[in-house]
Amino acid sequence: MPTSNTGSTVEVDGPRIVVTAGEPAGVGPDLVLALARHPTPAAITVIGDPDLLRERAALLGVTVDIVEVDGPGGGSGGGRLTVLPQRLAAPVSPGAPDPANAEPVLESLRRAVHGCLAGDWDALVTAPVNKAVINQGGTPFSGHTEFIGALCEGAWPVMMLTDGALRVALVTTHLPLRAVSAALTRERLQQTLLTLDRDLRDLFGLARPRLLVCGLNPHAGEQGHLGDEEQTVIEPVLAALRARGLDLTGPVPADTAFTPASLEGMDAVVAMYHDQGLPVLKARAFGAIVNVTLGLPLIRTSVDHGTALALAGSGRARADSLLAAVDCAVSLAGRGTRRVARRGAAGSRG
Repeated sequence: MPTSNTGSTVEVDGPRIVVTAGEPAGVGPDLVLALARHPTPAAITVIGDPDLLRERAALLGVTVDIVEVDGPGGGSGGGRLTVLPQRLAAPVSPGAPDPANAEPVLESLRRAVHGCLAGDWDALVTAPVNKAVINQGGTPFSGHTEFIGALCEGAWPVMMLTDGALRVALVTTHLPLRAVSAALTRERLQQTLLTLDRDLRDLFGLARPRLLVCGLNPHAGEQGHLGDEEQTVIEPVLAALRARGLDLTGPVPADTAFTPASLEGMDAVVAMYHDQGLPVLKARAFGAIVNVTLGLPLIRTSVDHGTALALAGSGRARADSLLAAVDCAVSLAGRGTRRVARRGAAGSRG
């Protein structure tokens, strides 16, 4: 049976990682319990409701020692999970989210982000949240990327997902398809490309990132006959940034961008909208992909999936993506190139 404790923690001489437990009725609590037995050099602290984690552990038949702490420090592992309590507002039934718990979920994110900015933790890993439930709770919310970006004053967040071999970055993220064209401005594209280029250098150690940039329209607009965004927005930005030294190929038709010949020698693909690039990546490696938010004064990684309400408490949820996100955060934190002082520098070259 699960047990609990207060105060004693595992001292780990490595990066300090904070993990938010996500939507309480989803698989987030199931997944973070796996951190108690995940071998890592990091000191991991979970922000969540310890009572919920005990309940979920009992439901899953997982033996875990939940240690409550009142601030950063310590770590998890060896069957122990260190938890900074964020109490929920309403009881939780797996698979049945309650909008009353939306605010505690958001508060856990605020505490984690502010703690990273203050230097309490070296990186943030997020379990999935339910966007619809948060909106039903009264807070406009389009996703982790945008919410965390807003908490980091002056940041230009860029969503990039990677399976370790292929990286896909997005110019626009959680928008209705009908809104993408209007959102695809020269400024947005330029800032996205500059941020991606800089962070691939800083965080991933690439000396000169090679970026393959998709067009927006079928056949990359067919010279204006299938749309003119390539001619009016994408091509002028690429030309200007090539003159500044960026290695950019495109705009290329998205239906051929992911062929082996197109990807050869490329470090990342830049997609214009969410479902232009991510279905290809998820078809390759769903469950083993890490979502990395670039352009922040902190390191943030996440899973490649949603709350999977139907799997919550069932014992069938796989923690692979969360564990990969933790390992990625540890690796990026170990590079030591990110500092709060870089806040607001998303438009500069690093």
